[in-house]
Amino acid sequence: MTDSGTGITGSRRRRGLAVVFFVVFLDLLGFGIIIPILPYYTRTFPGGTEFVIGLLAASYSAMQFVFAPLLGSLSDRVGRRPVLVVSLCGSVVAWTVFGLADALWLLFLSRMLAGAMGGNLSTAQAYVADVTPPERRAAALGFIGAAFGLGFIFGPGIGAVLSFDATVAAVDGLLPAAVPISRFSLPSFAAAAASLAGVLVALFFLPESRTASTSTTIERTSGITQLRTAVATPGLRPLLAAFFLVSFAFSGVQVMFVPYVADIYGYTAAQSALLLTYIGVVAVITQGVLVGRLSARYSPVRLSLFGTGLLVVGVGAIPASRAIGSVLPDLTALVPFLTADLLGLLLVLTVLPLGNGILSVTLTALVSQRASAAVQGSAFGITQGAGSLARTVGPPVMGGLYFAVGYWSPFVVGSVLLLPVLWLVSRLGVTQEAYEPRPADPGHAR
Repeated sequence: MTDSGTGITGSRRRRGLAVVFFVVFLDLLGFGIIIPILPYYTRTFPGGTEFVIGLLAASYSAMQFVFAPLLGSLSDRVGRRPVLVVSLCGSVVAWTVFGLADALWLLFLSRMLAGAMGGNLSTAQAYVADVTPPERRAAALGFIGAAFGLGFIFGPGIGAVLSFDATVAAVDGLLPAAVPISRFSLPSFAAAAASLAGVLVALFFLPESRTASTSTTIERTSGITQLRTAVATPGLRPLLAAFFLVSFAFSGVQVMFVPYVADIYGYTAAQSALLLTYIGVVAVITQGVLVGRLSARYSPVRLSLFGTGLLVVGVGAIPASRAIGSVLPDLTALVPFLTADLLGLLLVLTVLPLGNGILSVTLTALVSQRASAAVQGSAFGITQGAGSLARTVGPPVMGGLYFAVGYWSPFVVGSVLLLPVLWLVSRLGVTQEAYEPRPADPGHAR
């Protein structure tokens, strides 16, 4: 049996979904490997201050903002498979340069290239939309979100292990002297190897999901025109605003969570990493298992409202986690490390990824429902770009609030910023207009 509009049989569709899941996992694994070493690596260069570290993080998101819509639009025209392969090749180059860098400008160059190639997530989401019927799309997109989460579970751990002196010494003895091996270059090369594995998997095992007829549908429509059309389309305009607000608000959690648990709880880097791993595990279970079951019973709009509500509570409750723990029992008699303080924090950290996991998947599903089949990649790219823009400007704002106002401020402000998302999503219950690219003006066609 062939899926309507894709030309892919049921078995090839299942294989395609599995391969895309694995490719996204490998790509995000490489990104996750770099996370533990980035601040330390940057400080080894003259001028590698915390401000520069923030600029490096912002440069990645800024390039994602620019290139996610372009890659999504390109995949609508030439196909998903070639865009995924080329972007993964770019990631191989980016992480290799990162490991070989001997100056800050090379770090920036590699991070910017990695950010540009990281916009391929919109193409992977569009691939899923191509081969999945609308009623099963939220569940399928949830698996892509789970692949994203798995990359962040295993990546930082791998990066930490590869930066150990014993690991570096062992690997250095196996490779030629011409290959510079250090606690910073080895994780970088591992990230490049993960992306290279993704290239090979996509080349040999990923079937194309686009047909010739659909691939040429929007050939003459520019990315700027698509963005203007998306903003003007009632079905996508609230989603663009929702993606921006959610990403902006959540950036406060992503950037300021580790300083918070260090300042308030006195946790070490290893303990903070374990908490991040716990968040990742809950996110994977939510996106890979729970969302699929919930989407079979509830509409994406209702699930998005539910997820937003949970996220409002989870983000806002972070600075109150110690107060929450004060009314909970101390379970150290059963589990030696499970103090009331930690129990309160874990309770908050369960609500947080639960809400974010449900919301991110269902918002993506709503984008897919409100974009025509010919422009799935463009729509995903534009919404991903809105999120990348928010992650570019959000972290310095939230970091400034943390240090200038107080540890509680980025989380409270983030929770307040999420409240309008409830209204934006509720509007989608009555808005059904699909996003279509405007045809080019015949007088200016090239």
